[in-house]
Amino acid sequence: MTIQQSGNLPAVAHGDGWPTTAASLAVGAAFFGLWFWVLPPWLGFRVETAGAANLRWLAALPSVLGFAVALRCVWDFGRTGRGTPAPVAPPQRLVVVGFYRYLRNPMYVGFAAGWIGLWVTFGRANAAAIAAVVAVALSIHLFELFYEEPTLRGKFGADYEEYCRNVDRWWPHMRGWDKPHQ
Repeated sequence: MTIQQSGNLPAVAHGDGWPTTAASLAVGAAFFGLWFWVLPPWLGFRVETAGAANLRWLAALPSVLGFAVALRCVWDFGRTGRGTPAPVAPPQRLVVVGFYRYLRNPMYVGFAAGWIGLWVTFGRANAAAIAAVVAVALSIHLFELFYEEPTLRGKFGADYEEYCRNVDRWWPHMRGWDKPHQ
């Protein structure tokens, strides 16, 4: 069993968090299911394998990596944060492990990379789809600014402020931030 200490927050025993980790993974699986089974047909994704379309499969790599990042973030929400990605059951502890050491929003960035990779792979870009993607990206940014960040500031106070000073919102650092031990 390992112990995680975060600033003014009490130490967390990692050996007893399986129920919240399982809940987080269930919420994450439902979210992934929504993205994989509902949206592709709605967006008109189809597989083309002739000619230059063969090269589109190269975009599957950033897609898989992006979704893997998002899945790891879901895991961290449950394991370290003792919560889920859903706002109705948010993490109870500030998550500053894994990809969150490099970037404040790695789950969003992972999903974006995954979806852009799928979009290239399946080749269905048009003006309406691009406008929809821009609208979704702007909505996520505004949600982050006006809901998530104020909520996290209120919940985690100085620990979150220090995290924000050391980790960027959308551009990853090459070296991960390690909170100094007090």
